[in-house]
Amino acid sequence: MSSGGGRTAVRVAVIGGGPRGASAVERLLANWPAASKAGLGELEITVFDPFTPGSGRVWRPEQPREFLMNTPCLYPTLIPSEPDVAPPRVGGSFHEWLERRGAEADLTPDERAEAAALTSADYPPRALYGRYLAHTFAAVVAAAPEGATVEHIALEVVRLGRTPHGWAVTTADGHARQADAVVLALGHVPARPNRAQRDFVDAAARLGLTYLPPAAPADVDWDVLPAGRTVLVRGMGLNFFDVMVRLTKGRGGRFKEGPEGLEYVPSGREPRLAAASRRGVPYRGKAELGAYYAPGVRLRWFTREAALAPRAAGVTPSFDADFWPLLHRDTLWAYYSTLARSESGAVGHGFLDELQAALETPGAGWEARAERVVVAGVARDRRLDLRGLGAPLAGRHFVNRSELDAHVLAYLEDDAAGSARGEDDPVKMAIAALHRGRAVLKEVVADGGITEESWVAGLRGWFEGLVEGLASGPPAIRIQQLAALIRAGVVSTVGPEPRFAVDRGAGCFVAESPWVGGRPVYAAAMVEALAPANVVAAADSPLLTGLLADGLARPKYLAGADGVPRPASGLDVTAPPYRPLDVNGHAVPGVYVLGLQLSAVQWGTAIAAEAHPFGATGETNDGAAYPSGQRTLRDADAIARAILGLSQGLAH
Repeated sequence: MSSGGGRTAVRVAVIGGGPRGASAVERLLANWPAASKAGLGELEITVFDPFTPGSGRVWRPEQPREFLMNTPCLYPTLIPSEPDVAPPRVGGSFHEWLERRGAEADLTPDERAEAAALTSADYPPRALYGRYLAHTFAAVVAAAPEGATVEHIALEVVRLGRTPHGWAVTTADGHARQADAVVLALGHVPARPNRAQRDFVDAAARLGLTYLPPAAPADVDWDVLPAGRTVLVRGMGLNFFDVMVRLTKGRGGRFKEGPEGLEYVPSGREPRLAAASRRGVPYRGKAELGAYYAPGVRLRWFTREAALAPRAAGVTPSFDADFWPLLHRDTLWAYYSTLARSESGAVGHGFLDELQAALETPGAGWEARAERVVVAGVARDRRLDLRGLGAPLAGRHFVNRSELDAHVLAYLEDDAAGSARGEDDPVKMAIAALHRGRAVLKEVVADGGITEESWVAGLRGWFEGLVEGLASGPPAIRIQQLAALIRAGVVSTVGPEPRFAVDRGAGCFVAESPWVGGRPVYAAAMVEALAPANVVAAADSPLLTGLLADGLARPKYLAGADGVPRPASGLDVTAPPYRPLDVNGHAVPGVYVLGLQLSAVQWGTAIAAEAHPFGATGETNDGAAYPSGQRTLRDADAIARAILGLSQGLAH
């Protein structure tokens, strides 16, 4: 800390100006009045980011309007609403901002029209959310309390080094600035390509091919992909839909309603997309609910109380042995209770009473008993195959890609119809139970809440892939659009478990599936529809690389079933408020970690904070409080209070 004239100044460097960095600034300013009363004289915050603070790079407002958020307008917020943190000085949730900002002059006419047309359940453009983040950050800074200032340095930080009095923050221009405390709010950072990706980069350079490695879609020059030519697209998760819409609607094509559903009218400027992924199909579309969580689905077995009970008893639970059996019960109940309600003839008399009794069976026998009830009371084609939902093409052979595409098209049409049925669709409600369960899991698995083995083999090993493919999909309109593009011949698929290679004789990329007959797909262009890996050891970041090389940080190691520790995706940190551990396992003083680099101690770090208004009881407006929804904001608050020397028990 610096001092002058008897006043002590606290200098804080916030590295990263995206939503997490903006939260750190907001929380520092919200807590500053209490700290200044305690004797601190001035607060000097410097935000380092080449892009506009608030939105940062990922959410920058200049990106294409076709890129949609994966959560509805009612969901995200930069401003906390929980009663146990310092009250915010200004600002509100994204939906509140939309309601206030729809006619204000600092939005363009197109943005005002866009904002006015959105309902709380709509999925907005990421660019518009970026406007909210940038505007909210600016409002927070403008309302800074007396004695606090915020400066933005539009440069990347390339090095962090110790000084006798704190830290030197060096930017890309070589200039170093002093700080007493540092918040690492880095967000998404580039990653070094893996071996296969390096091989494709080299082959593309030698053969004159086009290869686009993993990247944020807004960072890619899509114009390099030629019209009318085949483009291989690897990955059918969320980034795939950005690729799809940018190369179709973004090139002048349009979707229209036809007599048999959505149709695509080509512009003639589109490439022909050949999409491939391990499962062979995209993520499932979200149900049309008008809410983030299905109001009719409640967790009866995997409640917060049940999930937190082992920790309260001093036991470290296992995901597979302790948590999944409870959530599995809720998933089965959500499916079959919806089936009985929406298709009364699909189950036998008294079925639900028998199923409930089976699900309430203690110990390991519940699953076999529930299976007997289902076999006796539900026709085979109406039974829930949860693993089959996650891998719908598993074990199926196709004569050729035409047969495959016909099957994928039927799958998409069925998925879109299920989304339209909302709470009347049994499959979507089973997924809704998993979605609610994920919110509970985020809380209870954090900070060593489950055994390392079950984190590696269970939570991250099989469950994460299943629940991401089912519950983290795009808005339902994207599934309808993909179906229309397949019908129009603009998009085709490769099949499950695809193999990619370079055919040097033919001078092109090639992809094929062992489950699909006929010719492979040949293409002179290939796109990785994947985000850069969120793995600190593979980060292509001079700052992170330098911290690891200097021993000021280290990856966290987790032991799998064989007991051998292996590096995890995130940094090794202390208990909250998170400080990195150095190479010797000591906490690094004055440095704090917020956001994605906590992925080895928190699960689901990428999603935005949830705007859930709390009442006097601490419950959300739908009756289910999920503290994991605003965990990032509470982390930012804890970091701010630690930097400012405020005890956690101090009244706000």
